[in-house]
Amino acid sequence: MKQLHRKDLFGWSEFNPERNIDFHSVLWTRPDGNVLIDPLPLSAHDQNHLRQLGGAKFIVITNSDHCRDAFHIAKVLGAATYGPAGEHGDFPIECNFWLHDNQEVVPGLVAYELHGSKTPGELALVLEQTTLITGDLIRCHSGGELCLLPETKLTNVLLAKQSVNKMAEMTGINTILVGDGWPLFNHGGEALKLLARSFL
Repeated sequence: MKQLHRKDLFGWSEFNPERNIDFHSVLWTRPDGNVLIDPLPLSAHDQNHLRQLGGAKFIVITNSDHCRDAFHIAKVLGAATYGPAGEHGDFPIECNFWLHDNQEVVPGLVAYELHGSKTPGELALVLEQTTLITGDLIRCHSGGELCLLPETKLTNVLLAKQSVNKMAEMTGINTILVGDGWPLFNHGGEALKLLARSFL
């Protein structure tokens, strides 16, 4: 896994030829149990690295299209899984807990519901008020510039834009770690506001 912008954050990626972008997963290491977000399959190297970092106690899945290898990894590690409450009852894997809007997952990590995306109640996560971690709706297909999931895949364009506006109103966001595309390690809040203004 690669070191991200903080010493307690790591990530690994998989290139998707169909979309010509990278898919990403995030690991937050913490004394009370590490957190995995939208975990892709792990290479042997990354499995070993994860063990060295203490494994994981929690797995958060932002939407049903990002289950990826969560079921297998949770089974191997004995981790608790958290999914979006908006998909409760229709989720492809069993989850131990279901997250609602503005709900704390663990201290310092808060989940927010985004509406209008391709799945109900897609989650975005804010880590310690400075790092936004997204699933599908908010993306970065070109370095440094955020974009929305293509409108053809949105269930409600107006709600999707309102969800972005809600996140853009947050203060303190500097880094955005997208599930799909390029990460923005600096000026992420400004890029989010630019995206919101593009809707006007």
